[in-house]
Amino acid sequence: MFPASNHSSVTEFVLLGFSNDPALNKILFIIFLLLYLCSVLGNGLIIILIYLDSRLHTPMYFFLSILSLLDMGYITTTVPQMLVHLLSSSKLISFASCWLQMYVFGALGFIECIFFVVMAYDRYVAICFPLRYMLILNWNLCVRLVVVTWVSGFFLSLVHTYFTMNFPFCGPNIINHYFCEGPSVRSLACMDIHLIEIVDFFLSFFIVLVPLLLILASYVRITMAILKIKSTQGRYKAFSTCVSHLIVVTLFYVPAIYIYMRPNSNYAIERDKQISLFYNMFTALLNPVVYSLRNKDIKAAFIKIVMQNRVV
Repeated sequence: MFPASNHSSVTEFVLLGFSNDPALNKILFIIFLLLYLCSVLGNGLIIILIYLDSRLHTPMYFFLSILSLLDMGYITTTVPQMLVHLLSSSKLISFASCWLQMYVFGALGFIECIFFVVMAYDRYVAICFPLRYMLILNWNLCVRLVVVTWVSGFFLSLVHTYFTMNFPFCGPNIINHYFCEGPSVRSLACMDIHLIEIVDFFLSFFIVLVPLLLILASYVRITMAILKIKSTQGRYKAFSTCVSHLIVVTLFYVPAIYIYMRPNSNYAIERDKQISLFYNMFTALLNPVVYSLRNKDIKAAFIKIVMQNRVV
């Protein structure tokens, strides 16, 4: 469902990206291409390892595979087009393509915000109710949590994107960004968007801060449960299962709050682009690194697959 064409005289946008210097763009192309490939391969490897190793067929690793899938989609929504624009003299994107990119990117972002709550709930059940872990988080519940999260994310993004792209755009059509991100696109609207920015701020408050508060509440209960464990080794083992999740939550939420929790989204545009690049590209790259380096089961699964291939 696209906005009516008579609402806007703009049929395409220009994405400025990071630089107009062809030599610098070639260097950036190589750097971003390598980062993109590493991110896709790293997240893809985690999904494959979890699928192949039966010891990883638990709710925690099932949720981790979904997170890796989200990260692959998240980075693929924006980076391939950015790579094309780095080598092309034309940096145009059609109105419909911009709409679609904003919608998918927003949906995956909303899903990830909500999904971190699901992963925090998984750690809460595992530590607070270890003997009933598989009984509470049965596969039926796990699948339903994933489905509800994805449906909610795509629905919220549809509402958010529709209202953004339904603004009248009469020119200019130059977006000072490397992809169609909501705040940057809204700044081109031919109308006063002050009220819309306030509404969007409260929407972001609900989508970003409410899940974050639920995560913090889960970790308060987790911390209380860990402190009741008598042995130091037991407390360390319990807490170590949460560290990776806490790191990726921090990497995702800190830049997201900075970008979307400000009423005036036009402030420090160049800095906003750099921060957007961080939570879009680098978090997707760092997530598999964080989980693989700190997780003995993932490393053991990788060694097992490698040894099996050597024998073959």
